[in-house]
Amino acid sequence: QVQLVESGGGLVQAGGSLRLSCAASGRTFSSYAMGWIRQAPGKEREFVAAINWSGNSDIYADSVKGRFTISRNNVKNTVFLQMNSLRPEDTAVYYCATSSRGIRYSLSDYDYWGQGTQVTVSS
Repeated sequence: QVQLVESGGGLVQAGGSLRLSCAASGRTFSSYAMGWIRQAPGKEREFVAAINWSGNSDIYADSVKGRFTISRNNVKNTVFLQMNSLRPEDTAVYYCATSSRGIRYSLSDYDYWGQGTQVTVSS
């Protein structure tokens, strides 16, 4: 069992930056790949980024590639999402989630989910 708590969301102007954090409980954090997924109002959840257990491999959705960076600290059981050059279309609730299957684009491969943190980007 892993519990995940996201933080760092808020309101930011277009072009600004935010850094999301996801703190995990449990001793097995370092054995999981971690992902960030978002859900905009009225839309389906969509994959954003994922990082493998050691932090040396990552993948991104095309819509955020070059603007967002995922990282992790296995000592502090935390995964981060640095978001730069934010756009109004990035407005969403952002969730972190674990994957025991490695880094994956499919949301069905993610096991444990946090409650989410709201990110709002104004134009």
